[in-house]
Amino acid sequence: MSIQAINVRNQFRGKVKEIILGDVVSEIDVETPWGIVTSVITTRSVKDLDLQVGSEVVALVKSTEVSIAKL
Repeated sequence: MSIQAINVRNQFRGKVKEIILGDVVSEIDVETPWGIVTSVITTRSVKDLDLQVGSEVVALVKSTEVSIAKL
């Protein structure tokens, strides 16, 4: 499935600025042209996506939820 196939109106491209790893969940700060977007995702997802500081991602915002997709 491509990013374009996801039905989310608010998509913000950016780079991972900071990762705060936890045992179960982690905090990901994404620097976008409009400011910092923060997402809390499972630590397992951080590892599966191989997210690192500097990774190019898309922050997908829906209501109170922010998802991360690696580019």
